[in-house]
Amino acid sequence: MADPSHVPSAYPNDDIPRRDGATERLARMIRIPTVSAEFAARGPAPFEEFVALLAELYPRVHQTLELERITDLGLLYRWRGVSDAPPVVLMAHYDVVPADALDGWTHRPFDGVIHDGWVHGRGALDDKGPLLVIMEAVEDLLATSFTPARDVYLSFGGNEETFGDAAKAIAQTMRERGVVPWLVVDEGGAVVDAPLPFVSGRAAMIGVSEKGVATFRIETRGEGGHASAPHGPTAIGRIARALDRLGPRTFRARMPGTIARMLRSFAERSDGAPRLLLRTLATLRPVTAQVFALLGGEPAALMRTTIAATMAEGGSAANVLPSRASATLNVRILPGETVAGSLRRIRRRIRDPKVSVEVLEGNDPSPESPVDGPEFAAVAGAARAAYPDAVPAPYIMMQASDARHFHRFSPAVYRFAPLAMSSAQRAAIHGVDERVDVESLARGRDFHVALITRLTDDA
Repeated sequence: MADPSHVPSAYPNDDIPRRDGATERLARMIRIPTVSAEFAARGPAPFEEFVALLAELYPRVHQTLELERITDLGLLYRWRGVSDAPPVVLMAHYDVVPADALDGWTHRPFDGVIHDGWVHGRGALDDKGPLLVIMEAVEDLLATSFTPARDVYLSFGGNEETFGDAAKAIAQTMRERGVVPWLVVDEGGAVVDAPLPFVSGRAAMIGVSEKGVATFRIETRGEGGHASAPHGPTAIGRIARALDRLGPRTFRARMPGTIARMLRSFAERSDGAPRLLLRTLATLRPVTAQVFALLGGEPAALMRTTIAATMAEGGSAANVLPSRASATLNVRILPGETVAGSLRRIRRRIRDPKVSVEVLEGNDPSPESPVDGPEFAAVAGAARAAYPDAVPAPYIMMQASDARHFHRFSPAVYRFAPLAMSSAQRAAIHGVDERVDVESLARGRDFHVALITRLTDDA
């Protein structure tokens, strides 16, 4: 058993003193444009600058933890615990998507402006803010000479946004060494207000699975010619017709078991008519799937595989009929379905032998991690410590994360960024005016302090 002197018997947040200046540290991170999509053009300099900045900002972490570079962009820190129990892995990524100040940002995306209780800039939420609160917690705990009950690994990748191999290589390295994590926590869900249209209050949404993601290309070829004398369906016309057939109902609505459990979690928090409604929705799964599908947006995406045309190509001049046209589809696959099944479904819906469909890349959905074991309880308990008014609830993450690489050998993988995010903030991820609340950063740090200090070696 672990030495009980290493683990506080209770967790009041004030027990672990925090350093001042976390907001400025995040602002400095944001000012380094670690845009992985521009890596080929910019080279490694911004990424190496970011790694050096981490060493400057978190001296105790770099004095105490063992740091290993896995590929050029993978950082793996090991914090040795007092036992050899299976470790915990805390994940984040330090690359970001592109941002153009001309798109209408209130503050330039890489200026790292701190204003009116917010830190503004690309990466504030995705994913430098979540990375920062991990490092803040570890640095503060090291200042008290704390040692965790089991090893804690920090896994940071620099090419998550481009589906790079940094996190995959880290997971593979740990697997080859026989290290099977007891718990993995990566970005994903957050603390949100009114998570569904008929649910009030705040919820800590903990992703127990994530949708698969695939990129498809549809393409057709036809006879070119002069635009003054079109004849029959043009290549662009065929692609347009195919896209029109790939509407929201391309894939049927279906409620996964995780969503039923999510609704039951909300019901426990409610009373009166809302409680009865939520219990009914959790029970009548086929009906609820159709109701959510009609709501559209995030509720609909929880119930079906989604498909979106994201790029189109065809034509070389305004007066020339193109001989070729294509479109790119982004497909997010619901657990229980597959990339191969999605391909067959899309071909059936298009119903045009002259339109080819191919998979450019794809990953099947991850399996669902348990919600009734000590691992989920550890994440939920830490969420309650940091956000006492938020009910922890499981859900399915609709985006892809680096955590999927650990699902191949680790049974308990969860996706939760311990930051409060409004619907407007979530829309700003990969969009305009990304920002994080200063108070939320403090609570995010408290989440990780609670998670780490409550670890034992007997679960």
